[in-house]
Formats: sequence, C-alpha cells, structure tokens
Amino acid sequence: MATHEILNQPPPLTDYNLFSSDRALGEAARREGAGWADVALADFGARLGTAETIDWGFQANHNPPVLRAFDRYGHRQDMVEFHPAWHELMALGVGAGVHAAPWEEPKPGAHVARAAAAFMLVQIESGVQCPITMTYGSVPALRRQPEIAAEWLPRIFSRRYDKQFRPAREKTGALIGMAMTEKQGGSDLRSNSTRAVPDGGGYRLTGHKWFMSAPMCDAFLVLAQAPGGLTCFFMPRWTPDGDLNAIRLQRLKDKLGNKSNASSEIELEGAWAQRIGDEGRGIPTIIEMGNYTRLDCAIGSAGIMRQAAAQAVHHAMHRSAFQRKLADQPLMTNVLADLALEAEAAMVLALRLARAYDRQDDPAETAFRRLVTPAAKYWICKRGPMLAAEAMEVLGGNGYVEESLMPRLYREAPVNSIWEGSGNIMCLDVLRALGRDGGAGEALRAELAAARGADARLDRFAAALESDLASSAGDEGAARRLVERMVLALQAALLVSGSPAPIADAFCASRLAGDWGHAFGTLPAAGGLRAIVDRASPTT
Repeated sequence: MATHEILNQPPPLTDYNLFSSDRALGEAARREGAGWADVALADFGARLGTAETIDWGFQANHNPPVLRAFDRYGHRQDMVEFHPAWHELMALGVGAGVHAAPWEEPKPGAHVARAAAAFMLVQIESGVQCPITMTYGSVPALRRQPEIAAEWLPRIFSRRYDKQFRPAREKTGALIGMAMTEKQGGSDLRSNSTRAVPDGGGYRLTGHKWFMSAPMCDAFLVLAQAPGGLTCFFMPRWTPDGDLNAIRLQRLKDKLGNKSNASSEIELEGAWAQRIGDEGRGIPTIIEMGNYTRLDCAIGSAGIMRQAAAQAVHHAMHRSAFQRKLADQPLMTNVLADLALEAEAAMVLALRLARAYDRQDDPAETAFRRLVTPAAKYWICKRGPMLAAEAMEVLGGNGYVEESLMPRLYREAPVNSIWEGSGNIMCLDVLRALGRDGGAGEALRAELAAARGADARLDRFAAALESDLASSAGDEGAARRLVERMVLALQAALLVSGSPAPIADAFCASRLAGDWGHAFGTLPAAGGLRAIVDRASPTT
C-alpha cells in the first residue's frame, strides 16, 4: 500500500561474525590460552552468523521433534524425527568439534577454544547444546572402562554427524546422552529405583527414567541399582546383535523452551547395558560427566546473555525516538551498559573456568575447578533470565513477538539453572568443596590475590569475603549468599585484570561497592558507559 512505508526499523542482525565482532570473547579466549584457535573460531563465527544458519534456528523451533513410537504395522521403533534444520545445526556443531575436540586433539587451551565455540553455537540455537554437551562430558567416564572406550571413542571423535537411526557400528559418528532422573527422586540420585541384573557379559536394566535427554543419541549413561549398589551403565540404542534395545520412549516432554531438542520419558524393559566402573560407584562415575555438563550450563547461559545483550544494543543503535538514537539517550545507555557488563562478566568467568579443565594435572586448578564449577553454574544461570527479560524490553513490542529472537532466548534462559542440578544443589556442592580440604579455599584466595591492589573496592570486598568464608562454613541456609559473593569477587578480579577500565570500574562500583539499584540500568553515572555499549555492539 502507498501508505505502508517502513521507517525507523533496525536492519536484521544477520551476516555477521559472532567471534570477530565480539571483542571481549576474542580477548578472553587469547588470555586463557586459546589464541592458536583464532582463525578456526572466526571461521565458525562467520558460518554461525549467516542468515541461513540463523534461519535454521527458527525452523528447528517452529518444527519441534516428533516421537514415532511405532511403525505403520505396530512394531516398536522408538525413534524421534527431527526437522532438517536441526540436523544442519548439529552437523555444524559436530563438524567444528564442539562435541569432542579437546579429547580428539588434546593441547593447551583446547577446552577454552571449545568453550568459545560452544558459547557462539548456543547464541544461534541452544537446543543443539544438550546432545553435544553430553557427548563432550561422557568421554572421561567412558575411559574408566577400556573395552567400551576402545570401541566407542573413535565414533565419538568423528566430526561427521550421522543422523541415521541404526547401530553405531554402521554409522560415521556417534553421540552420547544421559538418563539419570526418576520421578520420585529428581536430584536425589541415590533414591533411583531402576534395577540392573547381571546377564552374561552385561546387565539387563528394568525401570523408568523421568527425563532422558536427547533420546536420539546412540548410547546413554544410566544410573541403576546393581547387586552392589547404585552403578553407572553404558546403554546403547541397539544391542551387540543388532536388535533395537528395549528402551521404550513413552512420550516427549512439552517444555517451556528448548523446543528444538527432544527430552523424553522412558521405560526400560530389560534393556541391555554394560557397567562403567565398579558396582556401587555410580555417583562418582557420573559426577565426572556432570562436571563437564555443568561447565556447559555456565557457558550456555553466558552465550544466551551475550546474544540478548547484542540484540538489544543492535536495536538501540539503529532505532530512533525523540529525535535521537536510543543508544544515545542516557537512560537507555545505562541499561545497555549494564546488560553488556553482566554478559561480559559471565563470559570471562566461564572461559577462565574452562582453562581449569585444560590443566587436569595441576592440583591447584583441580581444586579451583571443583569449587568454581558449581558456583559459576549457580550465579551465571541465575542471572540469565533477568537479563533476557530486560533485553527484550529494549526492543519493546518488536521483542515480544515470535518473529524476534528474543522470546526464544527468554524461554531458553531458565533451563541451565535446572539442568544438571538446581541452584540449591550447586550451593551445597560449593560448601562440600570448601569443607573437603583446604585446597578449594586456597585456590579461590590465590585467584583473588592475583588482582590484589588493582582496585580498592575489590580489595575490600575480598577481605569481607574472607570473613564470610570463615563464618558461613557449613551453614546451608547462608550458602546462596556466600556463593553469590564468591562469584562476584571472581568476576571482578577477572575484569580488573583483563578488561578495559570502564568495564572494571562499572562492575566494581555496582556489584561490589553497592552503587547500584535493583534493576538493570541503575549503574552509577560515569563517562565510560557509552564505551561499554560500543564494545558490546555486534556490528561496530
């Protein structure tokens, strides 16, 4: 129509490089030891930022997976059908090695490089994170059982994504899922009731699982009660004889978000499995996988926060109101800077934590990893939903409609706080790490000491935290407050040491010194806020 002239709308945020445009990410990756991966990460960032790849994310969410429990003749087939866009996204992630590269090609900085790639991938579509993350985390557990590792690790290390539903030995690559949670227990894994009965060289599993993540995977790590106690098992989709294993998919969960990914409820009717580790040692075995998946929860939430902040900044830099660009208006500048500040703090901590996973033989880094993994997961994942909501508001009504990416980011944001242990479980794990020996506390002190003297507000906050550590030891009721302060101190130390002065100054003033309100956009007035916004722009 002649009256339908489109004015004052920002251009789509497409055809941009998620790595090259993110100055903070590139700096953090290099600082944490992955500078050698710059070219590969830039190539991956460019591919992810194309209009085609971004559209795959929309298609995969508009066409969620469908359970095909039976074939047309009534035979059980227990398969999940996905839209082609899902497979394209999975092929991108697997092709870039996000599922296994640090194990396939171990080198200094490999886990950091992989974390940076995962951070970018979830910005386009978080639904593919689940199978990729669990495959990544499964490798240390599988190595506990050499015969399983010898057969399966070459398939896992393959960078050829194979979507076919057939025995793994007939495929060019394999992915690993997980089935732990039962309806009566949730996070209380020791209450699991699934039974495992020895059967020749394997076991037969009978019971239910309330959540089996990514049921399209080729095999799963499962907890079940064996004669010797709760044990970890490796359960393939197909038996060694080539028959479909007795894993009955009852239904797919209708979730708030994460729509492109399938989560299922299952019954096991004598499903064949192999033991991993000793009978009765299922929790320690599965926790090894859980540490890596918890790391990815922090990375995933940081990625969602980055994309939400980037969308908000991009919109505000192109949209005008009252004769000025939104980004040039002081109150909006404050909001955008606050969002950018939170997103960068989350990312730098996630990549610093990934560096600890690169240093498996360093006792201090092991202690740091044991303490900070649950702490980072707790705080970063808690901040994600609030940031996504505020970023959506920047776009106004345009951000509230499904054609925008913002509703999907908002729905995705809560899952990482729930997945792999809720906030309370994370805080209790932090208390356990602090109480186990002195190594965890010393690792925290050493990290903070490296930034001592750089900012007086951080020094005062760290001194008060030391008092908190002494007074709150073992106090479960105070655990959330203690963990929050730990993470804020760590984020401040990293920003003071590695980020531009406006970033560090605004973070210390607001998060540590209390010159901040109860909502985003309440940073203290300072001359550096626009510099923070410009740094966060995905297109400048």
